Order: sequence, then C-alpha cells, then structure tokens
Amino acid sequence: MDTFSVFRKVVPEVTDILERRYLLLRAIRSLGPVGRRSLTSKLELSERTVRSDLELLRAQGLIMCGSAGVWLSQEGEKVLAQLDDMARRLYDVAGLERAMTAAFRLKRVLIVPGDSDEDPTVKRDLAQAAANYLRSIVEDGDILAVTGGTTLAQVAESFPGEPLQRRVTVVPARGGLGEDIKIQANTIAVRLAEKMGGTYKLLHAPEDVLPCHLEQILREPKIRDVIALGRRANVLLHGIGTAEEMARRRGLDDDTTMSLIARGAVGEAFGYYFNAQGEIVYSTTSVGLRLSDLANINTVVAVSGGRSKAWAILSVLSAGNCHVCITDEGAARKVMRLKDTIQSKGGISHDN
Repeated sequence: MDTFSVFRKVVPEVTDILERRYLLLRAIRSLGPVGRRSLTSKLELSERTVRSDLELLRAQGLIMCGSAGVWLSQEGEKVLAQLDDMARRLYDVAGLERAMTAAFRLKRVLIVPGDSDEDPTVKRDLAQAAANYLRSIVEDGDILAVTGGTTLAQVAESFPGEPLQRRVTVVPARGGLGEDIKIQANTIAVRLAEKMGGTYKLLHAPEDVLPCHLEQILREPKIRDVIALGRRANVLLHGIGTAEEMARRRGLDDDTTMSLIARGAVGEAFGYYFNAQGEIVYSTTSVGLRLSDLANINTVVAVSGGRSKAWAILSVLSAGNCHVCITDEGAARKVMRLKDTIQSKGGISHDN
C-alpha cells in the first residue's frame, strides 16, 4: 500500500481537498494568466474557497500572481506533473486502460483523467497524450496519415516548438469538408510535418462527392498518388465523430440524417456510420482512405474524448479497425458501462 492510500484510509477528507486543488492547478495551467472570478465560474466553486486555495498555493510557491491574474510557477508545473501521476492511481486509470484494452481487443489504450466535456483542460491533456504517443512510435522513413477535426488540430499544436527532425512524410487521409481550414486534414498534415521536421503531401479534393464524379476525381494523378501514399502509411491518426455531428458537417439533408438515426447510427469514421455494435449502417462516397485500407496499416490510432462521444467511440472501436485508442476518463468509463449493458441485456438504451 502506497503512502497516499494510507492517507485516504486515515484521513479520507484529504481526497476531496487534493482533488479540488488538483483541478484548480490544472485550470490555471490551461487558462493562465487567469483571474479569480474566471476560476470560480469555471470550477463552480465559491469565491471564498478559490481565494483560500490560491493563497495557500501562492505561499507554497506553486503559482505566481500579477495584474493579469495567476499562472503556474516552474515549481507548480513540476508538482502538477506529479499530481497527474497520482490522479491516475487515485482513479485507477491504469485498471480502466487494461479493461478497455481487453474489451475491444486493442493493442493499447491511453486514458487521461477527467472529462473533456466538463473541463477544457482535459482536452488539452488528451491532445498532449496523443502527441507524446506519436513522438514515441513514429520513426525515420515512416508515412503518417491523418484526418481532420478539432481534436487532431490540437494534437498538432501540442508538439514542442523544436522540430523532431524525423524523416517522416505526413499525408491527409481524407479530402476536405469545406469547413474551417484550421481543422481540415490538409492543414493538420502540414502542421504535423513542420512539428516533426518532416515533409507533407496535400490532397486537393473535397471529401464528399457525387458518385458520378468520384471516378473522374480519382483519375487525377496528384490525387491518386496522395491516396496511394496514404494506403502505405505506417501510422494512421484519426478522430471519431458522433453520427449527428458528422451528418451536419457533411451537409446531409434532414431526411438522410433522420434515416441514419432510425437505423441506430451513433458514430462515424472515414465516411462510414456505425451502430453501437460496430455494424455499418450507411456510407458516403468519399475521396481518401476507405475502411478496407485500414487493414494494411500497422498502427491505427483513434483519438476522441468526452462523455458525449461515448456512443461514437463504442461504435468505432466495436468495428474492430483500431489498434490504439487515446481518450479521457469520462468517455472511457461511459463506454465500458454501455458495453456491459449491451452485452448483459442484448439491447440498447441511449439514455445510459
């Protein structure tokens, strides 16, 4: 039994105090410099409690104060890193990782504490965890394929400022959806290549096209070559979207969207919409990698977090095309509850 476990037994209230100050430090790391009122609102704590905790943290040299608000000191950064490790033990995140790895027959699951739906600092931690994992597995000469989305855009920005000097080629796995250019696969491919000191190829094509135009687009040499390069990828990094969200982003009409929902679609990846059992219920005509291409890629990494994404994550992992899942505790715990419910009852309730 470690020291912290002993404290929990003898002084159980230490857990509540530690968790509150841990969340406070994380919020300061994410938002700083930040004012006391903003912290009070974000953490839904009383102003008195926040003021008292900030005074203690300042006295311990963990935060710095100025006219712009408070921010972490170097010592605070070190202590928070240690608290991150302690939080994993406190919430048995390692046990949850093992359970999820076994349940979906994955090679690895990485879970960051917290729920990104409730705390924006968790999404930052999720992106950082994905960036660290990429750094650990991508080798010289590898091809890295990436999709778009807000989470993957944040992953690219989570790499350190100094390029890694890896001879990696980064390619977009999909065409563009015609949305914010910052979250399109082309842009993310460029940023990751810059951060890793590698090169990139761009896919100048929309993701969703009419079937009658697809063959003509795929005959374009530059488009064909980039897709072929993506099919040879050593690592694929992709996000997971909810069925309704992706139907909206793709501009599907209301009738098609309602049909998706009626068929039980809850998650989407690579233009395919899945039900909770991982079965394909609908697919779009898309430019880029298809689901069948994933079988030839050594490491397929899915990144997504937040309880609101639990059904989507469940559906995509159940489809059996991923090797690694990087998520947060809020999503992971709900995913496991949903899977247990489906297995025990043989049915689905979207209220769980």
